[in-house]
Amino acid sequence: MKSWTVCGLCMLVLGLGSCEWFPSQQARTRQLVDAEMQTIDWNQLDQFPLFDACDETASRLGQQECFQNTLTLHLSMALQDFEFRSENALHDTLYVDFLVDNKGGVSVLKIGENLALAAENPEFKNIVARSLRSLPRLEPALKRGIPVAAQFRIPLVLKTDE
Repeated sequence: MKSWTVCGLCMLVLGLGSCEWFPSQQARTRQLVDAEMQTIDWNQLDQFPLFDACDETASRLGQQECFQNTLTLHLSMALQDFEFRSENALHDTLYVDFLVDNKGGVSVLKIGENLALAAENPEFKNIVARSLRSLPRLEPALKRGIPVAAQFRIPLVLKTDE
């Protein structure tokens, strides 16, 4: 009878501890999710931010081209009426960094600077920033079907003659 008690006690101890020998369903799920997260390229969007004029069924490259073309057209139209003043010839490229948030809102992060341009045209940066903030309605970028914020950089090529 003693051997049954010892054996039963051993079985009880092993039975209680055996749950730790096998990973729980939650732990296995977590491992799978972690492995999947490692394979995602977070630097590449599945879908670019889309203007109403852009086709959401277009290829990723088509969406990118539509986004860039609409953005460039809007910015060039906004700058078209601006009269640059420059005593000297100006040949420079300024970069504008902006963010399209996960709701489609646009905010300017940084506008490159050219000292000669800034001295003679102090309102230039405000016009560029105002133009970006007044973009037509945008749908946010998507990653795995989830709206995400995305940062972009566009070049502004400045070229004037004396």
